[in-house]
Amino acid sequence: MNTTETSPRFDVISARIGRLTGQLASSAIGLGPDMIDEIISDVLRQVCDVTEADYAVLETLSEDAAAPGPRRAWSRHGTSITLEPVVTIPVAAADGCNFILAAGPAASRRPWPESVVDALRALAHVMVLIVLRAQQAEELERIKTVGQRAGMSSARVFNDAWDSDDFANIIGDSPALRFALTRVQEVAPTDASVMLLGETGTGKELFARAVHNRSTRRGQPFVSVNCAALPSTLIETELFGHVRGAFTGAVTTRQGRFELADGGTLFLDEIGDLPADVQAKLLRVLQEGQFERVGSSQPRRVDVRIVAATHHDLESAMREGRFRADLYYRLNVFPIVLPPLRDRLEDLPRLVWYFVNRRQRALNRKFTSIPDCVFAALQARSWPGNIRELANVIERAMIHSSGNTLVLDEMPTPQPSVSLREAGTLEEMERQYVEDALRRCRWRINGRGNAAEVLGLHPNTLRNRMKKFGIQRPKGPVPFNPGRLSA
Repeated sequence: MNTTETSPRFDVISARIGRLTGQLASSAIGLGPDMIDEIISDVLRQVCDVTEADYAVLETLSEDAAAPGPRRAWSRHGTSITLEPVVTIPVAAADGCNFILAAGPAASRRPWPESVVDALRALAHVMVLIVLRAQQAEELERIKTVGQRAGMSSARVFNDAWDSDDFANIIGDSPALRFALTRVQEVAPTDASVMLLGETGTGKELFARAVHNRSTRRGQPFVSVNCAALPSTLIETELFGHVRGAFTGAVTTRQGRFELADGGTLFLDEIGDLPADVQAKLLRVLQEGQFERVGSSQPRRVDVRIVAATHHDLESAMREGRFRADLYYRLNVFPIVLPPLRDRLEDLPRLVWYFVNRRQRALNRKFTSIPDCVFAALQARSWPGNIRELANVIERAMIHSSGNTLVLDEMPTPQPSVSLREAGTLEEMERQYVEDALRRCRWRINGRGNAAEVLGLHPNTLRNRMKKFGIQRPKGPVPFNPGRLSA
């Protein structure tokens, strides 16, 4: 997709896509789930207008689905979206869900330059963040609706798909895993806060559910929140809810995750990514058992058990001032360290067969044997992605194998695309866009070709954004650097 071709036309295209991305990021907080499809369709239309493409598609792919997930598309009249795209941008998200932004064919049908592809990649990440937030909101509403129709409590609906009192979903029998499960058995009957520590892909949510399912709260809701997947502008309303009119777009009152988890367990995944202002409000809930919805001064009491998880070193973050010490000690009452896969290699055979049996029907395959050389090759790996990486390796091997015997696919794989966490929150991305625009315009805020014009903002609004984000013009003469939008 890359080309060395550059021209003022492509610079204009990149800048217009950058403005579109900034506008979408700024308006995300006011978007309800019912508005997402319309907004994404309009963004795809604008992408086609800017790039002169005939169609643009944002498609969802799930590792647990035999077919592609929802597709959001816009195309010009008479254009088929089955035509080969000019650009295809993959975006990796959490929970095995992946997205693809594709556009084409354009009038020139030539590859687009790197600056345009980078700008589209940044736009794709913002669209995915907004779609994921809408999916989470719709799932919560679906759970509540199903419970009401069936005459069931919300707690029973939340737990309907899970075994209530065993470790059936945690595969393995190694000493390292048995020790972690023993810790779960010790703390589960109490109401103590639990901190799950471990590398990414070690199954923190499964352990959080195990704590809940063996506790006295197992008949009550289990609600999960991924703090890293939500932008800082939305995390507060997701946790605590908001009242009607609290901000632009808040047309109805909405419950937060704390209210939904009342009486049960709230799992805060990637707690280390929680913004500082939300950390203070979370501490108050833990200390006093009450909070206020966004836009309201009326306190609400809740009885919630907290299970938190992180792969960050919170002690270092605490020393550096990025994580509150008082909140850390409130959460870290009973830490459980989850073993990485390299420390429980004796569990590999059971895990491999588990993933084979789970996926072979969807892939229309039937495997009856796995050679010892396959297990030996798997045990020789370092597994930085742990169980999640193993699941991907096994599925790739199942697709690669032609017979009933599993054969590893040892072909080199391309480098993964930037993940949502690497992309950062919407606020971090917006700050980067503003700073990149200022740098490209040599820090001009007034006059021809200024940064405010590039961003589609009033100069005073841009100055306020700079103050908000702590952006300062460098001292001395500013060298010319056209730069580009960061993905």
